[in-house]
Amino acid sequence: MTSSPTPLALATDQARTRLHELTVIDVRTPAEYASGHLPGALNVPLGRIRRALPEIRHAAGRGDVLVVCASGARSESACKLLAEQGVTTATLVGGTGAWAAEGHDLHTPAACDTRAGWSMERQVRFTAGSLVLLGLLLGLLVHPAFQLLTVGIAGGLVFSALTNTCGMAVVLGTLPHNRPRAADLDATLAALRNR
Repeated sequence: MTSSPTPLALATDQARTRLHELTVIDVRTPAEYASGHLPGALNVPLGRIRRALPEIRHAAGRGDVLVVCASGARSESACKLLAEQGVTTATLVGGTGAWAAEGHDLHTPAACDTRAGWSMERQVRFTAGSLVLLGLLLGLLVHPAFQLLTVGIAGGLVFSALTNTCGMAVVLGTLPHNRPRAADLDATLAALRNR
């Protein structure tokens, strides 16, 4: 990889052949990470990238860093953030979804090591659907103005699709079940320092 501030992208086959030499950082939530991740990937959720910056910079100084997420959108955001800080990284095109679709193995920790959870995409669908139903119900039973909640959610979904961002995912990512345990993040940061 070069020292270009523009995030680079690796296809799944390129990443697979270089996996042994890459430091892989998975920026999904701990629950998503536990549901299956690239072999050897370390979990630093997107919201914790700034805290992990010194360790990621250290790892990047010793070798190439690949950032992954479910689809590639969050990892691309992480790569841009890191590039602004002078850290060159690459993103996995299509994320773990593309990795699995190509037939590559995902590592799933032993059951005692994981927290059951839903993917962020599933959490967003559930929350958006619940809020739409709530807005419609309250609009019918309490006051029609509550239907504006439904309009707001619909507008947010359209904006999300047009910008390839998701404000609801950002908010959901801050909930306790989506944050890493302090000990887990500390262990990950120590592993990055030792790379």
